Amino acid sequence: MAEGRILVTGADGFIGSHLVEALVAAGRPVRAFVLYNSFDSRGWLDHVAPATLAKVEIVAGDLRDGPAVARAMEGCTQVLHLGALIGIPYSYAAPESYIDVNVKGTLHVVEAARRHGVEKVVVTSTSEVYGTAQRVPIDEDHPLVGQSPYAASKIGADQIALAYWRSFGVPVAVVRPFNTFGPRQSARAVIPTIITQLAGGAERIRLGALKPTRDLSYVADTVSGMIATLDCERAVGETINLGSGHEIAIGDLALLIARLMGRKAAIESESSRLRPAGSEVERLLADNRKAKRVMNWSPAYGGEDGLARGLEATIAWFRDPANLARYRAGQYTV
Repeated sequence: MAEGRILVTGADGFIGSHLVEALVAAGRPVRAFVLYNSFDSRGWLDHVAPATLAKVEIVAGDLRDGPAVARAMEGCTQVLHLGALIGIPYSYAAPESYIDVNVKGTLHVVEAARRHGVEKVVVTSTSEVYGTAQRVPIDEDHPLVGQSPYAASKIGADQIALAYWRSFGVPVAVVRPFNTFGPRQSARAVIPTIITQLAGGAERIRLGALKPTRDLSYVADTVSGMIATLDCERAVGETINLGSGHEIAIGDLALLIARLMGRKAAIESESSRLRPAGSEVERLLADNRKAKRVMNWSPAYGGEDGLARGLEATIAWFRDPANLARYRAGQYTV
């Protein structure tokens, strides 16, 4: 496909900032759409190498503002839509905001793409839309079950995007990353929660449920999968999983991270960190064969070895005192 300017929404976030770096490294022109705020913060983009950031056009706005999204998309030929509210615990407290940002925000993106005649839109979904696995590995035809307001909002966003493909021919592809981890991830996610507590000297790791399993993808794999989807014409109209194909229980994950960090610690499940009854997703394991078949993508960090390599890189980043200082180790907030 033609390599015109690429709009990346959510470019100021964890995955978005890594995606921007990868696109710039590949010599592709990027316009980064970041959330407007009075501090003039560009989120994690403020911590990207200056030489990289100098090649990025940054536009501040809000996904909830349709005209702002449309203006940001002017002159772009491709869109990678990552902008969203993603914290599951906060979705219990503020579900309406998830509808506004995730569903209406996605509507604004695909409507702007329709008006501008964009060549390709890749919409970022989540494995949470599947709920607890009814069969494993989870393929793209697995039923969609919203077990949290966050998951429900992402189901709605996916369906809006695909409806624009079916109704108006907007060239949309939906990618469903399974649990992505790596440097810069929020401490609201389980891996930074574990690492920051251990790096801060904790002898007890405080977590939520310990038995659920997750398919953990290192951020470099998620980014490469998104770019592969962007560049694959066969992906239009498709929903595609991006996962490692390997699962691990949260409790076992904590023990593995402690071992990699050369630490011993007890693991505790705190009631305040548990999801409401009926909302916990007990098992996630990706079937990633469609990604291989459609766009020849497969994870570089798959299996037990890949997980360990990704964790080692993540631990090394968090152990840098300058990085660790940005986190409130051990403090739980939604």
